[in-house]
Amino acid sequence: MPRAGTRPTSRDVAQAAGVSQAAVSLVLGDKWRGRVSEATAERVREAARTLGYRPNLAARNLRLGRTRTVLLVVPALTTEFFAGVYTGAARVASRHGFGVVLYPSPEGIGPARDPFASAQAALDGVIASSMAAEALTAIRGEALPLVMLDSDPAGSVGAATVNLDIADGVRQVTDHLLALGHRRFLHLAADVASWTFEVRARELTARLEDVPGASLRTARAPFSIKGAQAAAEAALSVAADRPTAVVCDDDHLAAGTYKAARRLGLRVPEDLSVTGLDDLALASAIDPELTTVRLDAELFGERGMEALLAVLEGRAPASGDIPVELVLRASTAPPHP
Repeated sequence: MPRAGTRPTSRDVAQAAGVSQAAVSLVLGDKWRGRVSEATAERVREAARTLGYRPNLAARNLRLGRTRTVLLVVPALTTEFFAGVYTGAARVASRHGFGVVLYPSPEGIGPARDPFASAQAALDGVIASSMAAEALTAIRGEALPLVMLDSDPAGSVGAATVNLDIADGVRQVTDHLLALGHRRFLHLAADVASWTFEVRARELTARLEDVPGASLRTARAPFSIKGAQAAAEAALSVAADRPTAVVCDDDHLAAGTYKAARRLGLRVPEDLSVTGLDDLALASAIDPELTTVRLDAELFGERGMEALLAVLEGRAPASGDIPVELVLRASTAPPHP
């Protein structure tokens, strides 16, 4: 036991648990699996809790040459989605003694200034959304261990990529609308040069090209409700062969489509079915509530951090896209005969 008034050490934990200091390091560094038993690991954790032991991270970092700090680079925080990504990444990081610095690209999407005098000296690694990829140039993030989110695995600059199964989400939306009887589609596409939006367009086109009688128009919109309203209104203003279903790249674009429909005297879903993608809080706040695809932002962040930890430890990150889920609400219905 430590003397009164002194900070407990790993030696104290080892003595209390009846194990070696090496075993304490393995367990508290979360590297014990396959080296010590589950019972031993629990005994070490219990001894640490009882003694109030906390690893001296500063000393350990100095030995390892690490800062145990990770940068999460995302577009400007205009929705809660990337806040969820941060929450998930930080949850996993904290379990491994890492901290996460959130860096939203100030201009939203595009270049950004380096927030560090030397990112390579201040950071152990970077997790970055493909939508904020240009910010990596400013912070020289590509020179660090890097995990890309929502990025083309074939062309990624990262050591690993973590993706949501966006293609399957688009398939689920399209199949739902086709089953309702829709054949005239409008794709309200985000006017953003990013792989994740290219996937949406490519999958929607592929899903409809072999459907008899199906037609697809595309209108591009800025990433805002106001911009989406203007784009949707222009695309839907001609009554002849007007689309009966609008597939939106995200929930904000869908909200803009609602406003455009009302200005044109169209009812959702009686005259126009509308779908989104994200399942933000907005989706259940608008009327009628929005049929959309739920993306698990926190799990996305967790997987991103787990992949970076694997890269830092020389392990192969887990493979496979994160599943997504179609959430049926009140914004879709069969078209008028």
